[in-house]
Amino acid sequence: MAAVESGIFSGGTARGLTLELVRVTEQAAIAAARLRGQGKEKEADQAAVDAMRAELGRLPIAGTVVIGEGERDEAPMLYIGESLGTGEGPEVDIAVDPLEGTTLCAKDMPGAIAVMAIAEKGSLLAAPDVYMQKIAIGPGYPPGTVDLDASPAENITALAKAKGVKPSQITAIILDRPRHIDLIAAVRATGAGIRLISDGDIAAIIHCTKPDETGVDIYMGSGAAPEGVIAAGALRCIGGQMQGRLILDSADKRARAAKMGITDPNKKYEMHDMARGDVIVAATGVTDGALLAGVRFRPGRLETETVVYRSNTGTVRRIASEHRLRDEVEG
Repeated sequence: MAAVESGIFSGGTARGLTLELVRVTEQAAIAAARLRGQGKEKEADQAAVDAMRAELGRLPIAGTVVIGEGERDEAPMLYIGESLGTGEGPEVDIAVDPLEGTTLCAKDMPGAIAVMAIAEKGSLLAAPDVYMQKIAIGPGYPPGTVDLDASPAENITALAKAKGVKPSQITAIILDRPRHIDLIAAVRATGAGIRLISDGDIAAIIHCTKPDETGVDIYMGSGAAPEGVIAAGALRCIGGQMQGRLILDSADKRARAAKMGITDPNKKYEMHDMARGDVIVAATGVTDGALLAGVRFRPGRLETETVVYRSNTGTVRRIASEHRLRDEVEG
């Protein structure tokens, strides 16, 4: 039996909007991929931003960016508080990462994606562009199996017990950063394995949902808050557990957070605190990766692969698209 569609994105509105979101992330991915491997991180990021902004401006929504970048200078990034869409249609929250993995794209390394999420107004955590502590696992475990306030050893041991394996059979995925030296040592002390990644923690968190395919059981560490909220939205759609805490380690960051309505700088956010209601997440590959294939440039056309998640229906759609290049076809 098909899942019942409800919420503000009910019926045909949701289906139409899903396809529109695919176009948004496709165009951002294509724009970034044109600079793939050229060592131009800022230029690739800006190309993705410009393409995403242009496509979002055409959507029949009254959207507000609640998770993005540049809320302090309001340009040229998709800044927090920016209004997008035609203004006609449902009021929605928007979370964006036009190019997750700018370094990956610049070096043509695996895993760069263009990704965004939308949800009913007031459903996504509105937070400044800061770092966030995160922990995430996939579906099928008892609630509270892992906890952000537990030690790495406690979390690895608890997850191994819930999975029915030894800690040495658990693999954690962690961003390879100097700030994670102690975390990495603590995880390895349990006997667990670690997959270190240079970038891309949205995809890393999603990998935890299919450990039999990806070999990854748990995400641990800190990364950007926008990616955390988008990842929470994806987990809402495909299952799993996640917690996050904003790292507000300066007076400026705490003031920015307070301005956005965050009264407790130490609050531990559950997955449903970060992404509530009906959430749709779309991601398109820029470079080849375990989650998605990258943009393929062919004579007269190009090809993209996109994955779309929706929480209310629990659906995951993979969309392979072929884009004809009119100038080349006609000229």
